[in-house]
Amino acid sequence: MRLRREIRFSVGSVAEPVVANSWAGWPAAAGLQPFAVLSATVAGRPDPQTGYLCDIRDLDRLLRERSVRLVERLHTERSTAPVCGERLIRAIADDLAGRAPPGTEWVCCRLQLTPFLSYETGGDHVIRMTQCFEFAAAHRLHCPQLSEARNREIFGKCNNPNGHGHNYILEVTLAGRPDPATGLLVPIQHFEQVVRQRVLDRLDHKHLNLDCPEFADLNPSVENIARVIWTMLDGRFEPARLAGVRVWETAKTCAEYDGSAD
Repeated sequence: MRLRREIRFSVGSVAEPVVANSWAGWPAAAGLQPFAVLSATVAGRPDPQTGYLCDIRDLDRLLRERSVRLVERLHTERSTAPVCGERLIRAIADDLAGRAPPGTEWVCCRLQLTPFLSYETGGDHVIRMTQCFEFAAAHRLHCPQLSEARNREIFGKCNNPNGHGHNYILEVTLAGRPDPATGLLVPIQHFEQVVRQRVLDRLDHKHLNLDCPEFADLNPSVENIARVIWTMLDGRFEPARLAGVRVWETAKTCAEYDGSAD
């Protein structure tokens, strides 16, 4: 069984804040301050009587008394030692090592620095960095080898001859060990530039069936879009490796691909 606990906090607030709305963040933001979301996952066997894997108050205590204070300290010292997401999540994981609640073990820690950028690590010292991107595109779900009637039966209104559009959300995950000198997996600017040039410039505001050679003979389902984006990006982030691509077609539907089927 796995259990994940998430805390939200603002960096640079007063040391002993009054807790009024822990859902929105504790410490709460006062003015313009960095805001972060930290989650930790533990694994083990639940207690047969209580059904608890562990008391989440123990997780809260660890994360707030150790991890939040660690981030505060590193943030304060950033003028002498540059701080980045990779170093923050590694420092948090190292500090928590050996301190998992009784009967559990750490699986991973995840630090979200913005709604679109997060870092994750487990016990293998590999850092996973995920960035979110957006592009708008139209497509028509249609297989030429099938009859018109069969296409309408399978794809319904998504087979509309003139197509339809989506605001796609793309999550790209890289993995690897940060450079010892810079502490970075890859520079954010390089990450973003590769995705923009390789994916967004080619797919954004396009009709996938008509404008993109990749889909000339390939039905642009969200599953196929994820696979095509993988081929566009794979091998472009060395020394980091592409670890996963997730494409959200709507708020309720996404497809993800990690290359393991190739």
